[in-house]
Amino acid sequence: MTIAIALLLFANAVFNVVAWPQFLRRVANDPRSRDAAGRATPFLRVHMILVAIALVLAAASLAGGIWILVA
Repeated sequence: MTIAIALLLFANAVFNVVAWPQFLRRVANDPRSRDAAGRATPFLRVHMILVAIALVLAAASLAGGIWILVA
């Protein structure tokens, strides 16, 4: 059971690392991401925060999976 949980945490980490940066790349290319002066809009800032949170959770999932396997 613990190996299954560790694998689930590893899969979550891989998904977050693969999916979210690509999503952010697409958001950054969206015209709503920059105003006329080229400054980041709240649309871009909110999505950057979401991606940062997802990557922190990926790191936590990876650490949790390693911790479960070692313990």
